Amino acid sequence: MAPTQADPFAHIRRMRDSRFPHDIAAILPGEFFVSQDPMIVYTVLGSCVSACIRDPVAGVGGMNHFMLPQPKDVANDSWGESTRYGSYAMESLINDIIKRGGNKRRLEIKLFGAGRIYDGSIDVGSRNAEWVLDYLQTEGLTACKTDLGDIFPRKIYYFTESGRVLMKKIERVKNHTIAKREHEYAAKIQSKEQAPVEDVTLF
Repeated sequence: MAPTQADPFAHIRRMRDSRFPHDIAAILPGEFFVSQDPMIVYTVLGSCVSACIRDPVAGVGGMNHFMLPQPKDVANDSWGESTRYGSYAMESLINDIIKRGGNKRRLEIKLFGAGRIYDGSIDVGSRNAEWVLDYLQTEGLTACKTDLGDIFPRKIYYFTESGRVLMKKIERVKNHTIAKREHEYAAKIQSKEQAPVEDVTLF
């Protein structure tokens, strides 16, 4: 009997919610998830961006979650840590969809996040939004839905089978935990670099 191929997303946390018909894969900054089976991919975004991408014909889709456009020193950034950057997160997600039978010309793409959730001279969210839109243009791709910017974090539930998105914007007064998490994550990245049809439902 041929050996079973290991699940490349075995590290992704799965959970159940009685409100939803499918298992939920919860991704964190720097992670992505792709499935050929009907799944829901969940994440919480502050200044980060998530691309929700699927091939509706092949029935395969997924989502990523990245915090910065690209590493300052590409040569010294290991692949295992690279999907925290948009430059690798987008390639990883698209390539994995294609590997599972998707076709680049059929991709349905939706973008979320890039909020300005904390004060500072540098607007990371705006940079992320600008970068990902430029990336799609360079690759000859178009997003059919975008919800980028503003001052609110977002909770995202993405249905890989239908492309439906449930989105909740979180009030600014409750932002402190998300802002703290992203600030710590950004500091961690910086230290490594120095050493690297409307179907969005508000609920």
